[in-house]
Amino acid sequence: MKKRLSAVQHKIQAAAANCGRDPRTVRLIAVSKTQPVQIVREAVFAGVNVFGENYIQEAREKFNALYNEPVSWHFIGHLQTNKAKYAVCMFDLIHSVDSFKLATELNKQAGKLNKVQKILIQVNISQEPTKSGVTLEDTITLIRRIAEYKHIAVMGLMTMPPFFNAPEKVRPYFKALRELGDQIAKEKIPHVSMQELSMGMTGDFQTAVEEGATLVRIGTALFGERQ
Repeated sequence: MKKRLSAVQHKIQAAAANCGRDPRTVRLIAVSKTQPVQIVREAVFAGVNVFGENYIQEAREKFNALYNEPVSWHFIGHLQTNKAKYAVCMFDLIHSVDSFKLATELNKQAGKLNKVQKILIQVNISQEPTKSGVTLEDTITLIRRIAEYKHIAVMGLMTMPPFFNAPEKVRPYFKALRELGDQIAKEKIPHVSMQELSMGMTGDFQTAVEEGATLVRIGTALFGERQ
């Protein structure tokens, strides 16, 4: 695990240097879905401090088992509204908010805990019908509505581009998300920050870093192929 982690970190640093960015502005999210607690624990010992989970039930087991470890948990999968009450108890950042209905429920449940839940807005840049996410055109309108909530803090945007074997083919999608973030930042909407761009996975994270990613979601390069 240490060797894999070191290799990924080196690639992030190289990609950041390649475009004149400070590598410290990019955080690695270890995608630990389907990985057992012991493997996640090994990753913690290797130096990983942020984990991304896709499923509430699976995440809860790891959250409870590793409660005393100095790690941060991010939810990166599709979140059903009826699971919002569980999500706000465990996750520091929810990457996949794509509707006003979900944001409303998150605000309600976070309010019960007197918590301000940090979220990202998932944007379906590629307009693929099989993927979740708000459309490019509707993103600002959604953010303006969510910004009214006291227990939600919009921290940025997330996207999942189409799958290509060639990283250069996804560059336009990453660039489009960065440009959208810049556009929203100029609006200076109260309680809205565009400091985070969650984009890039094992096959294309270097390109994502070059286009402005602050959060890269890495699974296979750290844990190997899923069993």
